[in-house]
Order: sequence, then C-alpha cells, then structure tokens
Amino acid sequence: MKQKLLTLSLLLVGSLTFAQTPCVGGSANGYPCSGYDLMSHLPLSTFNTSGANDSWGWTDPDDGTEYYIMGLEDGTAFLDISDPVNPVYLGKLPTQTSATTWRDIKVYQDHAFIVSEAGGHGMQVFDLTRLRDVASPPENFTADVVYNGFGNAHNIVINEETGYAYGVGTDTFSGGVHFVDISDPLNPVAAGGYGSDGYIHDAQIVTYNGPDADYQGREIMISSNGGEEVISVVDITDKNNPVGISTMAYPQSGYTHQGWFTEDHRFFLLGDEFDEGDFGFNTRTVVFDLADMDDPILDFEYFGPEASIDHNGYVLGDAYYLANYSAGLRKIDISDIENGNMTELRYFDSYPNNNSANYSGVWNVYPYFESGVVVINDRSGGMFIVAEGSLGNEDFDLNAQLSIAPNPATDLIQIQTANSSIRNIQVVDLSGKVLMEDSGLDTFQLNLDISNLASGMYFVNVNGQATKKIIKN
Repeated sequence: MKQKLLTLSLLLVGSLTFAQTPCVGGSANGYPCSGYDLMSHLPLSTFNTSGANDSWGWTDPDDGTEYYIMGLEDGTAFLDISDPVNPVYLGKLPTQTSATTWRDIKVYQDHAFIVSEAGGHGMQVFDLTRLRDVASPPENFTADVVYNGFGNAHNIVINEETGYAYGVGTDTFSGGVHFVDISDPLNPVAAGGYGSDGYIHDAQIVTYNGPDADYQGREIMISSNGGEEVISVVDITDKNNPVGISTMAYPQSGYTHQGWFTEDHRFFLLGDEFDEGDFGFNTRTVVFDLADMDDPILDFEYFGPEASIDHNGYVLGDAYYLANYSAGLRKIDISDIENGNMTELRYFDSYPNNNSANYSGVWNVYPYFESGVVVINDRSGGMFIVAEGSLGNEDFDLNAQLSIAPNPATDLIQIQTANSSIRNIQVVDLSGKVLMEDSGLDTFQLNLDISNLASGMYFVNVNGQATKKIIKN
C-alpha cells in the first residue's frame, strides 16, 4: 500500500469544478469534447452582431474580478465572467468607423487598446476600470481616447514590460510595425516604426530572457509576415534604429499567420493559415529552435489529429492552447518540446458540423485567467467558457467507491477508493478554486494534510469528478 502526503500548492491555479454541462461520453450539450466541461455559452444574438473575431482578458487588480473582452465585427463587447456559469454582458464599444471582419485587442495598465481593419479606425483606448460601475448592462460605451497615427491595422501587439504598443499591418511603414508609446495610456504618442520586412500580419514582442546571451534584456520582435511566407526576428530596443537579426522559412508555406514563444524564449511555435487547405495535411504547427537567434533552425513539425486550419495559439506553462477553427480549442502538451514531442491533451469543439479545412469555428482562445477557465471566441457561435474536467473517467462511481475519514476532520484525513486507483485529487473551496492538487498517483489510499486550510466546508474531487464534501473543524 502506497501513501502520499499532499501539501498546499503555492500556485492557486487550476480548473473550476462546478460545470454547467460536464463533458460526458465525448459531448457537452451537443459539442464534441474531451476533458473540457462547458460552463456557459452566449450566442452572437446576445451581442446583436453578425460575427466574432479576436479577444483578450483583463483581471481587476483591486478585487480579482475577471473580465472578457470580445472582438465583434461591429465593435467590442465586455463581459464580467467572475461567475463563469452566469457571465454578465456589460456592454459594447462600437467600431470607430465601420464594421469589419477583423478586430484585435490587447491590454496594458487597466486599459484596452483596440484596432481594426476598418478604414480610418485608428486605435481606441478604453479605461477598463469603468467596468466596475456598470449600473444597467448592457451599456453603449465610448472610447476614452482614439489614436489616429494610423488608420486601419490588422493587429495590435503590446509589450507590457516596456509600455509600448505596436500596430501591425497598418497603412503606415509599408504595412510593417507602427510603434506607439503607451506608458501614459490616455496619451499615446507615436514613436516611429519598422517597414524593412514589408507587411506584418501578426507578431509577438518580448523583453528577451532566453538562452542566447547576445540578446538578453533586448526587446525582440518575431513577426509573421503573411504572404511573405517568412518570419522575421528584429531587435527593436532602439525605436530609432531597429536591427534585423535573422529570418526563418519553412517548406510548404501558405500564409505565415501567427506564432508564440515558449516561456523560456527558446522555441517558437508557428501557425500557417493556408497550408492545411493548400497541401491537404492535418493541422500543422511548425516549431523553430532559437537557441541561437542569429541562426534559428526549423526543429520539427507537429501534426494534430484533424484536418482543420490553425489560427491563433498561445503558450501557458507547458501547454499550447490553439484556436483550431472547425476543430475548436485544442490544448497540447509541450513539456517535452526539446525532444520534438507535442501531445494533445484536451479539446472542446464549438463547431460540431465538421473538422475540415475551412474558416468556420474558433478564431481565438484566451487561457490566461487565474481561475483556469478558457474562453473561446467562435466566429459564428459566439462566446464559450470551458473549464477542465474529467478525462475519460465518467464510469467512476464517486459515492460508491470513495470514502473520506474522519469527517469532520482536523489536520489529517484518509482518502480511500474501493475499486479504482487514484490518479488525480483536488481540494476546492466553495467558489471552485483549487486549493490543493496532485496527479500522477497510482494508489487506492492516501493521507491528506489539510492543516493549512481554515475551518469550513470544502470538496474533494478524485479523477476529475466532483465531489465529496469535507468539513474542517
């Protein structure tokens, strides 16, 4: 008999466990899924719009309230998702000029910065603290400031460490990158630009802290250059003198769309928006090794299980969260990326019609909320909030197979299963926040130290299934 002691995690992050519709038998309310429960869904009709696009999030630093910022064809919607089962639509900021398929949002210093492909749109700046006091939602908002240094822009990138915003695909600098000093968010100031690589479709800009000592502490841009079919690495630390470092190419390119660094700034995961349709292979992610940024190499290619087109992807820890159009949200394990291994962990498909190479389904996902929920922006389906749930353990009979004693408890309780091994265990509070968690176990009994928990009521989840109530004296 093996026993294992669990201690309070220093990182109070994890999945919410009280789902509106659990993923059971590969489906949640008719949507294909594996390991993601559906918390809530708001269709486009909620927002009186015809289409959704990009998105981002904001967490109020005063009280931790989580807000979702949802790009629409005719504006930007703001939602309070602190109760993910019952999100509140707070209102819409209309487009500055006209409606368009493309809109993009990023956040800096409690302000949202919004650009669009609509002609003459500029960059809207919206003070997000206004969302704290919405009396009669949904309201019709106005921008606090509009920056008119450019008109249309395909995307916006922000480096929060330096206080600069970067419009890309604008009508300035040959469609390259347009620098804006946003250190004072309500007083954005033009700061030059870079157009030597032509049109830039999307980019990630970081203060580099990777393995190449030559560039540590420098502000580095990796740009996806669309039809140029190439990725550029540029040092933009000196806004008056950007310096190209290297370029990266790859075979069977279609349209170099978007990519993201791993957190150690060594690997770059690239998505090409046309390759699946052009060449007929499954969803492909191209992985570059930038250990030497002057000489990056194409390390390997990851192919997913579906034929669908990849759109936007983001890294959080050892996971890559991919907006995979008709195949939905895919969560992929990149913990062994150094050895050329990526493995799909979970998915939620908000477009159940098919998984073919088309442009229906998920445009963007946002995985960075501390609560652990992931918010999906579906082009025609609207907003979906999902949270991690069971991974194929629906046959586990919690009541019949799990015992917890003593209960009420003091400092130590024993958890025992009758017929199933324990593979994952969580202790959550009444709001669903994970307070203690461990996984990878292979036992039918363990001791749980809850001495660090305050007196009160908690719940124990085993193998992704909620819940057994425990009382701490």
